[in-house]
Amino acid sequence: MKLFCLLTLFFTLTIQAQFQINGIVTDSGNKPLPFASIKTADHNNTITDVDGKFSFTVSSETGFFTVSYIGFETKNITLTNNKKFYSVSLSQKTDDLKEVVISNENPALSILRKVISNKNSNNPQKKLSSFEYKTYNKLIVTANPDSIDGRIDSSATYKDLKKKKINIDSSDYKFKEIISKQHLFQTEKISQYQFGSKRLKETVLGTKMAGFKQPVYEIIAFSLQSISIYDPKYELLETKYESPISNNALKDYTYKLLDTVTVQGRETYMIHYKNKQKRNASGLEGVLYIDAENFAIAKAVMRIKGVLDISGIHEFEYVPSEKIWFQSRTTFKIVKGKNDEDIKILGGTIQFDADTGENFEPRKKAASDFTYLLSESNNFDIHYNTNPVIKNPALYIEIKEDASKKPEAFWNEYRKETLDLKSQKTYLLLDSISIKKRIEKRLGLGRKIINGYIPMGPIDFDLKKLISYNNYEGFRLGLGGITNDRFSKNFRIEGYAAYGTKDGTTKYSIGSGFLLDKNTNTWLNGYYSDDVREIASTVFAVDKRVFKIYDPRPINISTFYQYVGWRGNIQTKIIPKTEAVLELSRNHIEPKFDYLFNLHGKLYSSYIMTTAMLSIVWSPFSDFMQTPTGRTEADKRFPKFTFQYTQSLPDVFENDFKFGKIDFKAEYEKKYLNGQKTGVLLQGGYAFGDVPITHLYNTAPNNLTKETVVQRITFAGRNSFETMYFNEFFSSQYVMFQIKHGFDRIRILRKVRPSLVLVTRMAWGNMENPQQHVGPAYKTLDKGFFESGIELNKIYKGIGLGGFYRYGPNQLPRFENNIAVKISYVLDLGI
Repeated sequence: MKLFCLLTLFFTLTIQAQFQINGIVTDSGNKPLPFASIKTADHNNTITDVDGKFSFTVSSETGFFTVSYIGFETKNITLTNNKKFYSVSLSQKTDDLKEVVISNENPALSILRKVISNKNSNNPQKKLSSFEYKTYNKLIVTANPDSIDGRIDSSATYKDLKKKKINIDSSDYKFKEIISKQHLFQTEKISQYQFGSKRLKETVLGTKMAGFKQPVYEIIAFSLQSISIYDPKYELLETKYESPISNNALKDYTYKLLDTVTVQGRETYMIHYKNKQKRNASGLEGVLYIDAENFAIAKAVMRIKGVLDISGIHEFEYVPSEKIWFQSRTTFKIVKGKNDEDIKILGGTIQFDADTGENFEPRKKAASDFTYLLSESNNFDIHYNTNPVIKNPALYIEIKEDASKKPEAFWNEYRKETLDLKSQKTYLLLDSISIKKRIEKRLGLGRKIINGYIPMGPIDFDLKKLISYNNYEGFRLGLGGITNDRFSKNFRIEGYAAYGTKDGTTKYSIGSGFLLDKNTNTWLNGYYSDDVREIASTVFAVDKRVFKIYDPRPINISTFYQYVGWRGNIQTKIIPKTEAVLELSRNHIEPKFDYLFNLHGKLYSSYIMTTAMLSIVWSPFSDFMQTPTGRTEADKRFPKFTFQYTQSLPDVFENDFKFGKIDFKAEYEKKYLNGQKTGVLLQGGYAFGDVPITHLYNTAPNNLTKETVVQRITFAGRNSFETMYFNEFFSSQYVMFQIKHGFDRIRILRKVRPSLVLVTRMAWGNMENPQQHVGPAYKTLDKGFFESGIELNKIYKGIGLGGFYRYGPNQLPRFENNIAVKISYVLDLGI
């Protein structure tokens, strides 16, 4: 969802910013000098980037700037009127370098070792028992109009001796006209940060977002850069990288001492660091300014260069009373990087320049080439060791109810400086455009479509209910929906009706819910249903709704049971970092296949089940956000744990059986900097008592009982056993383990770039009281079930192919029966 919001708002978020004065610093061999120091007479200091490029603004009185680099002669450059680009070449010193020498080894390594060993005494979150401060943040998406060629390309024709001009391309001109008056996007935020009991919480006091009456909360929670430079994993644009000052940093980074400079009257070492990996996107590169006395970070430049060129700068103020450097300002910037080919996304194309050879022919610049994102935060009203009272400390972000309704006097009080005319016009113009083009409504529509709904007035119609297919019902045609906020914010009605073309019966469900507490998303719900469900399937009540264009696995299922009855539940997020469902249900169950349940000699062809169930998902490492509309998971992290307990209620509403079920699931996912990803799933269940086979476990088989491999080709499931045949195994207790490792996309041809995924699954199980189940023939998983496979996903237009092999104790005699070939489909947005 966050990705969708960003793409909707920042489709042109790929660019290279240019400022009033810019240029490049090189050596005599024309090789760029990264992180050279640039100083002006009015103390507007900066450094070159990893490509030796620089940009800064100067006042009209500034006559020159100075460029210095360790081991090279310092050079003064005189500023010339109307000249905006300067190419500076430095000559290497011929005398011995007067470098700071701490030991016989690389001096930078000695300094970094001391930085790492002194982290706890320099990290405010370790040294201070508590602190609090306020932050003013301004984020803009904009461009410098001076960098845009504003000419209108035109040609002239003559008719009857009259000259007529025909515009060929005026896109740059129009873009320059727009960007001269306003920014493309703008948002402001005032937050209070409180730290205590080893927790840091942000409370958003005020927020303004151009074009939106109600802010997009996902953007507020979106993590652009780490708050603390001392985090072991440093984050840029929600991607974590090994920090250059982590405990293991010395094996991942190379360091070079560039210079010694004064920061706030204290001597600091200026050290360049770079990840040892050769890939541009494999790690951070930048500069650390390290206090020569206490080895604390006085300033840090963190950069990652790839398809997007992303940088984060941290500036600190020295606090003599606490003997600590405390963060005072952060800057985050995205500009356009380089890529071998253009990227197609959401129906459009982002064009890139490639790092190619001498025959590279520059393309015509598009508007997106001039655009950039800049976010600046300034801290103020800082207090140390005050032991503040932190409400709801388990929440990472809390947005006040009136945060989007603050008067202009509030903003004037907290802004570092008054909004300039361009920023003021941005709010006026974007608000007007948003109303005219109904941007908020369109964004809301996009949210719902992604989740599988089409809003029509007060009802959101459910796309999942329109059509599906399985081997029992045939084509299942239906209509369903749920009322939305236009109907009521505190009450909802939902339901559906469906008809199976093969079984010829109608299914339906009707229900309603009441909002008990908005802050904790607590609802009281009730439903009545008459429908069918796959036998022995595991359903966790707290699992998130997932909308797919198709749901592949049910296509092949032929054994179902009918359930008719009611259920009532309470959904809540009242417990920190959890979501829970407490449910009471009563259903009449009728198996739709040849089956009888034998209980003490009595055979049941149908039965009544009255059960109580508690389902809870716990995300201990995720960050949660409290908004005026409820509590949401702002930053999804792993592992996540799901627990569910179901207990039948003897002698309640004519319940027939006494039993209990315990289900558990643990999920873990790790993404790597090189584009690879590993996913691990551990799932198990234990049923005890008198449980019919309809409510036991089948461990998600997904293979057809056909003679040849070709006849068995079908769609792959997400976490299903592709070589296990339907109804082949049943268990009353089971455990399954799955590990998937996906590699970065492999380029075979220009438009053929599959994603290679290795998969291994295994399961063990047991069946207690097998004599109770009369009818189906099945096996047990006492000796285990094992399969491995290879998936080539997104080979073309999202379509992929996979192959799986079954081995171990339950391997079948015929070789071809152990092989399964599956088709996969992944919705490909071009990213």
